[in-house]
Amino acid sequence: MSRRGSAQGIAVIPQSHGGSLMWDEILRDYDESHAYNEDQQISWFRRQPSLRVAIETAARATDDREKRYDHQYRIRRIAITQATAALLASERALATVTSFDDLLSLVFAQVHQIDGIGELYCYDTALRIGAYLGQFPTRVHLHRGTRAGAMALGLDYHQYALEMADFPPELRGRQPIHVENILCIYRDRFGASMKTRTRRRSRC
Repeated sequence: MSRRGSAQGIAVIPQSHGGSLMWDEILRDYDESHAYNEDQQISWFRRQPSLRVAIETAARATDDREKRYDHQYRIRRIAITQATAALLASERALATVTSFDDLLSLVFAQVHQIDGIGELYCYDTALRIGAYLGQFPTRVHLHRGTRAGAMALGLDYHQYALEMADFPPELRGRQPIHVENILCIYRDRFGASMKTRTRRRSRC
């Protein structure tokens, strides 16, 4: 289970050091460049004709043009084939999940031992299947990219997932799936902000 982040972790980017301006820029860029694509992906998986098709399409990590998603393009074909077979064999169990956490746990249990399949594949696949099932994250799950973003923000990145209350106020009104994206996409920006803060403090 996730623990709440400390107030110190939440305040890593203080208002007095331009934190508000940084968040304005990041969120504006995200809304203009990334949010629509994420929503379109979710909408497309919601419209799959059956759970079996949704599972197969999600497991194969392909979009509506039959193109491999960027996050999974380096995974070997044999690993994708094995993961797809394992998840299709679990269709009955997947149909009964009642939360995204349970869905992610089930996906992980079925495929994590396949060589080349990692945390990000499990999360992305669960998110796509969850879109069809109507099961979405209620907190932000950590994998390689989101963990780096959480670490850069001074949050407890050792956790399996973070509650929305753990995040800076600017992110708390966002859906967890979008916060997950923001942590991945802008993690280097967070790190730069922390370095700036450290330099300013060292001069005092």
